[in-house]
Amino acid sequence: MADIGLVGLGVMGANLALNMAEKGHRVAVFNRTAAKTEAYIAEAGNLAPRLTACYSLKDLAAAVAPPRPIVIMVQAGPPVDEMGQALAAELAAGDMLIDAGNANFRDTRRRVGEYMKRGLDFLGIGVSGGEEGARHGPSIMAGGTQKAWARVENILFDISAKFEGEPCAALVGPEGAGHFVKTIHNGIEYADMQMIAEIYGVMRDGLGFTPAEMADIFNAWNEGPLKSYLIEITAKVLDAKDDKTGKPLVEVILDTAGQKGTGRWSAMEAQDLGVPATVIEAAVAARGLSAQREQRLAAEKIFGSAPMQLGDALGDRKAALKVLGQALLAGKIAAYAQGFAVMARASEAWDWRLPLGTVARIWRAGCIIRSVFLDDIAKAYSAGAITNLMMAEPFASNLKATEASLRRVVAAASLKGVPVPALSSALAYFDFSRTARSTANLIQAQRDFFGAHGFERTDSTAKGFHGPWSTSA
Repeated sequence: MADIGLVGLGVMGANLALNMAEKGHRVAVFNRTAAKTEAYIAEAGNLAPRLTACYSLKDLAAAVAPPRPIVIMVQAGPPVDEMGQALAAELAAGDMLIDAGNANFRDTRRRVGEYMKRGLDFLGIGVSGGEEGARHGPSIMAGGTQKAWARVENILFDISAKFEGEPCAALVGPEGAGHFVKTIHNGIEYADMQMIAEIYGVMRDGLGFTPAEMADIFNAWNEGPLKSYLIEITAKVLDAKDDKTGKPLVEVILDTAGQKGTGRWSAMEAQDLGVPATVIEAAVAARGLSAQREQRLAAEKIFGSAPMQLGDALGDRKAALKVLGQALLAGKIAAYAQGFAVMARASEAWDWRLPLGTVARIWRAGCIIRSVFLDDIAKAYSAGAITNLMMAEPFASNLKATEASLRRVVAAASLKGVPVPALSSALAYFDFSRTARSTANLIQAQRDFFGAHGFERTDSTAKGFHGPWSTSA
C-alpha cells in the first residue's frame, strides 16, 4: 500500500509526488481528470512503480495505509474546502489531511478546528521553491500539532532541500503558523524582487547599461554579500535572447507584473498587527501600478516622460556599481527586518512561539528567497533575542556601511524621475527607526484637538492630558 496520498496533479502536486517517489516513498495519486492521471503515470518513467493511480477518492483512501496522510494540492480557497469535505467522507478517525497550497493562514486555522471535530488531523504546510523546488527539494514550513507533524516528517525531510546536509523543513508552530510564515516569505520575496527591479531600472534608464552588461554585473554580485537565487536568475534573465527577434528577451516582455495574492496578504496582516512593513507594501503597490499600463501611457502624454539620465550623480560607472550594490544590500536588510518583525508580532499575538532562527535556517535552500543573507539571520537569532534585525550584527554594521549609498541612489533617482518606491520606503523606514524624537507629538496633539484623545507628556508618567483647545473644540 501507499505511504501517502496526493490529490491534484497540477505543476506543484505532480512534482511533489515525483519527488516523494524518487526518495523511495510510495504515493497514491488522484486528479479529477482521469486522462491526466493516466498520462502522468505513463510519463513517470522508472518512478511509475512507486505511484498508484486512483480514479476516485474512495480508491485513493483504499490505496493508502492507515492512518492515512493525504496531501491536497488544489487551488487555494473554496476548492480546498470542497476537496477536504469530499475526502473526509472517505477517511476514518486518525487520518490526516495536509494542505500544501498557498492557503490563507486564517482558513487553515479554521480547518484545523473543523476537522478535529471529525477525528481528523489537519496540517497546513507552506511549500516554497516553485516547480523546480517541488521536484527536487523545496523549503517546507509546517503548522499543526507535533503528533501530526511526526507522522509525515520523515517524508517531508526526505523531499525538502538540504543546506549543508540539514533538511529545510520544520514544524514552525500550531494551526496556521506554517501558512503564515509562507505568506511572509512571499511578502519578502515581493520586496526583494521589486528592489532588484528598481536597481535594474536605475542602470537601464539612469545609466544606460545594456541587458548584457547588467547580466555581467548581477553575476558579479552573486559572488558577494548579495549572493542569492533571485540575483542568480536575474543575471540569467538579462542574458537571455528572444528566439523570434534576436533582441534581449527582457526588452520584449510587457511591463505588467502578475500576483497571486500572498504578497497582498502579507501587507494586510502587517497592517492588522500594527507592524510597519513599508517595503513589502511598496512592492505590492508597484505591481498594482504596473498593471495599470494604459493609465501610465496616458499619464506620460499629459505630464511628459521624466529625464531619468543620472549622469555622474553616482560617480563613474565603476563607482556607480559599488553604490548600487550597497544600496540594494541596505534595502534588503530593511525588508527582511520588517518581515521578521511581522512574524515576531504574530507569534506573540497568537502564542505561536515561532522559532525565527529555524525559519531563517529552512529558508537557506530550496525557497525563492534563499541566500547567504539568511545564514547570517539564522546565526543572529542563535546568538540571542532580537528586537529588530537592523540592530543585530552583522546587519547593524552592514547598514552603517551602506545606508549612505541607499540615500544617494534614492536621491539621484528621485531628482531624475526614476521610480524607486521600495528602496525609498526602505530608506524612510531606516531613518524613522533611528530617529529618537519623531514628529508624532504633533499628530497626537492634532488627535487631541479634534477628538479629545489625550496625550502623554515628556515630563510625567501620568496619562490622559489634554490641551487648552479641548474646552472649545
